[in-house]
Amino acid sequence: MDEGSEFRSGFVGIIGRPNVGKSTLLNRIARQKVAITSDKPQTTRNRIRAVVTTPDSQLVFVDTPGFHKPHDALGERLNSMVLGTMRDVDAIVFLLDGAQTIGKGDLFIAGELGKVDTPVVGVVNKIDLLDGEKVHSQLEVARHLYNFAEVLAVSSKQGHNVPALEEALGRFMPPGPRYFPEDMVSDQPERTLVAELIREKALELTRDEVPHSVAVLIEGIAPRPGADLIDIEAVIYVERESQKGIIVGKGGRMIKEIGSRARREIEPLLGNQVFLSLRAKVEKDWSRNPEFIRRLDYS
Repeated sequence: MDEGSEFRSGFVGIIGRPNVGKSTLLNRIARQKVAITSDKPQTTRNRIRAVVTTPDSQLVFVDTPGFHKPHDALGERLNSMVLGTMRDVDAIVFLLDGAQTIGKGDLFIAGELGKVDTPVVGVVNKIDLLDGEKVHSQLEVARHLYNFAEVLAVSSKQGHNVPALEEALGRFMPPGPRYFPEDMVSDQPERTLVAELIREKALELTRDEVPHSVAVLIEGIAPRPGADLIDIEAVIYVERESQKGIIVGKGGRMIKEIGSRARREIEPLLGNQVFLSLRAKVEKDWSRNPEFIRRLDYS
């Protein structure tokens, strides 16, 4: 830190329509995987923090579910999380999909932003898919969408201009302490991250057959006595018997593959070999059941 300068720290909310790349941006900023990604809406259900510490600042990023018009109890809970985040943070990143038309969904979010007095940085994402002229035109559209404190174009996937975004956000942070240790990149409990990795693989492998009707609960995670191994017991919940059949697969092949792919990412996270026991259960219409949603701890 330069002599005489103050250490700055604060919280940054990342918002945007579903599927604009919020989790990909968060993972890029964190320099490792802290949020699952999928091309399906409502993939993100937890406010996942990524911590970026430099010699003169600490930015704590909060990833939120995409804004959408709620159709059930889960949707209402996800939207309330977004609104709560916008009121609580020091700066907001409003992420726009540069590869799509900036339209009604973005206008809806811009209207909600008018209810909070927080600096907002407009970020046009996915510029790796655009030529220079299209990037320029999307930036111009973004500038007319909202009275942004700053507007930038980035590629979350390739990392282009992400350091410039971090630098810009640092200017909006108030003087403050390090909230987290310098080597910490996320404050999510291991159980949450493990459950999310399993859910990501279930979404990845079942594609359109099982939409966002998949939830994962970790029933147990503990070292095995006398062995250099961590035992994990997890349940994949779906809403219909037919969906359970898809998750399990013929002869149990699908759930075995979900477990195999998840384990390959869980082991580096925990720094140990893992024995992952997966089961599938039906919880009828769980996305409309507030009590079950509370059990999932999507808060």
